[in-house]
Amino acid sequence: AKEKVKLGALRGIRAAFIEAMKADGSDTVPDAAAITILRRLEKQRKESISAYTEGGREDLAEVEQAELAVLQTFLPSLADEATTAAWVQAAIEKTGASSPADMGKVMGAIMGAHKGEVDGGLAKDIALKALRG
Repeated sequence: AKEKVKLGALRGIRAAFIEAMKADGSDTVPDAAAITILRRLEKQRKESISAYTEGGREDLAEVEQAELAVLQTFLPSLADEATTAAWVQAAIEKTGASSPADMGKVMGAIMGAHKGEVDGGLAKDIALKALRG
């Protein structure tokens, strides 16, 4: 349908999957690995959008935003803030964390239990607020 941005995003996804298959010599990409790859591509797009916006290149930021929208159609949605806060609180209780110095333990517990379901940045912010008091 001559949708250049969508085509570009899909080609990027395909290239990332092919690279992953070549890395381990397989014929397919398992679902968990595919989601990890898509999350990485999503993060790259968000970083590019930020950099282009700061650099005054709104035209390039818009292209990245459109590609991000295409990527996100293939990703499961992440937990909302309330759910993330509950998971953070459970991880704090489980690890016995009491200060920001224990952040690594808390994030390890959250990411181990909810990888692919939680926004790491949001979880980190909530955990820092909780641990600071």
